[in-house]
Amino acid sequence: MASQVDKMEHVERFEKGTEDIDGGSSTSESEYQHALEVVWDDDNAKRRKSSLISSDNPKKAQEVAKKGGSTSCFVHQLLESQRKSRKGQPSLSHNEDRNLDKASDLTNQAIHSRLLTKRQLSEMAIGVRELSKKLGSIRLKLKVKTIFLLTKAHDSDLIGLTRNIAEWLLSKERDTQYTVYVEDTLKNNSKFDSQGLISQDPSQEGRLKYWNNELCRKQPHLFDFAVTLGGDGTLLYASWLFQRIVPPVLSFALGSLGFLTKFDYADHQETLSAAFKDGITVSLRLRFEATIMRTQTAEQDKKRDLVEELIGDEADNNLTHRPDGSYTILNDIVVDRGPNPTMSTTELFMDEKHMTTILADGICVATPTGSTAYNLAAGGSLCHPDNPVILVTAICAHTLSFRPVILPDTCVLRVGVPYDARTSSWASFDGRERVELRQGDYVTI
Repeated sequence: MASQVDKMEHVERFEKGTEDIDGGSSTSESEYQHALEVVWDDDNAKRRKSSLISSDNPKKAQEVAKKGGSTSCFVHQLLESQRKSRKGQPSLSHNEDRNLDKASDLTNQAIHSRLLTKRQLSEMAIGVRELSKKLGSIRLKLKVKTIFLLTKAHDSDLIGLTRNIAEWLLSKERDTQYTVYVEDTLKNNSKFDSQGLISQDPSQEGRLKYWNNELCRKQPHLFDFAVTLGGDGTLLYASWLFQRIVPPVLSFALGSLGFLTKFDYADHQETLSAAFKDGITVSLRLRFEATIMRTQTAEQDKKRDLVEELIGDEADNNLTHRPDGSYTILNDIVVDRGPNPTMSTTELFMDEKHMTTILADGICVATPTGSTAYNLAAGGSLCHPDNPVILVTAICAHTLSFRPVILPDTCVLRVGVPYDARTSSWASFDGRERVELRQGDYVTI
C-alpha cells in the first residue's frame, strides 16, 4: 500500500497559533499530543542524510511524543524533538537549526503575517520549507477518532455516497469507534436518512454528529482527519472552512476536475483502512493570508497619493488605513474591474517598492496550487506545488503594460486602487467573499 500512502494530499498543516479555542474541544491537550506516531521510511529515495535515524528502537517516536510540550503544530514539535534527541546521527547545520527554531517561535505567536518584518517572514518561510522536506520522508500514523466528512450538500448522488462512507466508519466492524461529523444540512435530508443509520445500530447515535461553519471556525482541533467527496472546489471549500488550522485532508475524486483529488471512491474502504493502519505522508501546501485595508478619511483639501502613503513620506503614518478582515486562501486572490465596463487601474507593490501600475481587466495573485486555475487561464505559468513562489498575472492587460511574474514567497505584496482611479475594483478570495475596493483601498498579501 506504499503507493496509496505516498499519494496523500494535505491542504496545510502549519498553524499560526496556540491560543485557546472558544468552546473547547472534546480531546485534551495531552491526548492530542500523543495522537501521533512518526515512522521513518528507510527506503525513501528522496530522504536527505540529515533525516536518517536508526529504526532499531520502534518506541523512539512514542517516547519523543511524551516529552513534547505545547505547540501549535505537533508534527513540527515531534520532528524537532526527534532531531534534538538523536545521538551519533548526522545533524542539521547550525543555520538549519536556527531557521527551524525561529520558525517554531514565530508560529507560537498568533499574529498576522502582514505584521511580520521582512526578516521574520523570510525566516518563517525557510523554516516551513525545511519542515516540508522532512515530512516528505516520513509516514505519520495518526490515532484518528474524529472524522470530518465534507461533500456537495446539493448533489443527491454524492449525499448517498457520503452516507455509505459514514455507515462504514460507524460500523461495529471497525477496530476504532469513530465519531463522524457531517454537515448539519444532512440531518433532516431524506437521502442521507440519519435516523435510518441510527436505527440500524443505536450505538451510532452518539457518534454521528453534525458540523457547521461556526464549529469549524471555533474548534478546528476537534477533527483528527478530514475526508472530502467532490472535485477541486470541494477541497477549496474545506480550506475555506478551516481558516487557521487544517486537519489532514484525504480527497476522493467525484467532481469535474481532479488536480487536487488523488483517490478513487471505488477503493474508499481500502484507502481509508490503509491511511489509518499504515500511516500517511503529508504534503504541505502554501496558503496566502490576505488582509483588506480601508482608507481612512482625511482633510478634504489634501490631495492623497496611494504610493506616498504606502512607501513614501507617509509610510509611517498608521492612520491612513485600517484593516477590514483577513482571509486565508489556497488558490488565488483576484482583483478585477467587477461590473464596471472600463479597465481597472491598480498599483502593485512588493515589500517597500512600487513595482508598476497595471491597466487591465484585473490581476490574479496565485499560489503554486492555484497555478492551474484562473492563473493558467489568464496566461500565467504552471508551477509545481512544492515551489515556494507567488505567481502574479494580469488579466487581459492593456497592450504590453504587464506580463506574468513569479516572485519569492518571502515578499509581501500589496494591490491597491489609486485615489485617481476612474472606477472601483472588486476582490475575491478563492472565488468567495467578493468585496469592493474603493479608491484608496488595497489588499495586503
